[in-house]
Amino acid sequence: MNGITIALSKGRIFEETLPLLAAAGIVPSENPESSRKLIIGTNREDVRVVIVRASDVPTYVQYGAADLGIAGKDVLLEHGGAGLYQPLDLKIAKCRMSVAVPAGFDYAAAVQRGARLRVATKYINTAREHFAAKGVHVDLIKLYGSMELAPLAGLAEAIVDLVSSGGTLKANNLVEVEDIMPISSRLVVNQASLKTKRELIQPVIDAIAGAVK
Repeated sequence: MNGITIALSKGRIFEETLPLLAAAGIVPSENPESSRKLIIGTNREDVRVVIVRASDVPTYVQYGAADLGIAGKDVLLEHGGAGLYQPLDLKIAKCRMSVAVPAGFDYAAAVQRGARLRVATKYINTAREHFAAKGVHVDLIKLYGSMELAPLAGLAEAIVDLVSSGGTLKANNLVEVEDIMPISSRLVVNQASLKTKRELIQPVIDAIAGAVK
């Protein structure tokens, strides 16, 4: 395809991206929530959108199957970001990466006495770096969903997960004990595409940057 392909994931990121794409004069022809199509056209013949899992966006962009993509900082940290140009923090889909434990668990005391903690998370790399920097000994358990269940079922003493309102934690009697970092979505660009299709891609980046400001 001589035009450009943008990788997006369904849900909150897609919804919050629509006004930014509109600022660049790009309007997807269908809503992925109601359409079964994974490749969606737009009002521009030279722009199409591919709908992929959030965790796959950086991979599609890295290998050039998409020229641009929008991915959460959480996903990019796990992916490692190799070969990706990240020109913009879009300031959408904001939340935070946190450590949470059951309400009755004395996390500070456990850390202080050097206890080895079992921590369940989808974000193994981010969690490993966080605990290593603090000198906390952990066994990391990779889960793909429902982190809140892990402490309740006795699988782990703590979890590392994304928190927005904190409602899910509260409902499951968990409390945040450490705020690791703020998370938002970023624009990522394939570096080769930026060189070969600059006249198509740069105006899109500039228009989105203007809309973010």
